[in-house]
Amino acid sequence: MIPTAHIEVKEEGIIAKTVLMPGDPLRAKFIADTFLENVCKFNNVRNIFGYTGTYKGRKISVMASGMGMPSIGIYSYELFNFYGVENIIRIGSCGAYTTDLNLYDVILCTEAWSESSYAKVQSGYEYDTIAASLTLNSKLNKIAEDLGIKVHKNRIHSSDVFYRENFDEYKDIYTHHGCTCVEMESFALFHNANILGKKAACLLTVSDNLVTRELTTSEERQGAFTNMMKIALEMAE
Repeated sequence: MIPTAHIEVKEEGIIAKTVLMPGDPLRAKFIADTFLENVCKFNNVRNIFGYTGTYKGRKISVMASGMGMPSIGIYSYELFNFYGVENIIRIGSCGAYTTDLNLYDVILCTEAWSESSYAKVQSGYEYDTIAASLTLNSKLNKIAEDLGIKVHKNRIHSSDVFYRENFDEYKDIYTHHGCTCVEMESFALFHNANILGKKAACLLTVSDNLVTRELTTSEERQGAFTNMMKIALEMAE
């Protein structure tokens, strides 16, 4: 096996079939340090840390995606296409577009709407909405129920822009497109899964609310997003 430009693995079988993908490399490290046993670090290129270990005796990997669709587009494509990964579950933060969502609520994304040109440029895909894997979502929903963790099953907004000059534009996106929150990666992840015949899902935790202006700190986010991690970790095989 020849390593890709962004992942340095040279041997087959080191990366599990299911990969959890937070944006932050330090969150990937936190998951490996906190939840996994028999851990080996398989990637350090550009400090995009990747780890494989066991959770309750079952193999699983966790690797950061970086921020934004171009970044997760690279890493998810390489994992799917060159390293035999079958399932990627993004676990990240989001900003709520509605008071129906509170800080630290967990969202299971049903589909991602986006203004991004990522999918069109990548393969000519013309539509603005891409669904998550129904198979993975069904499993994740069942796991959440078994763990007693409430999840909101919603359409989300995948944005190319973090700082918008027209801050109130989120209101139109919520009203006209039914997106309850915003993040920056899932549209590209879902697209890559679809074109490569793989599966992708997304669990998000609300880190801020654009309506109420409530915020969490980076320190709070580091340790308080464990519910979505526990759900996703149960997908270990």
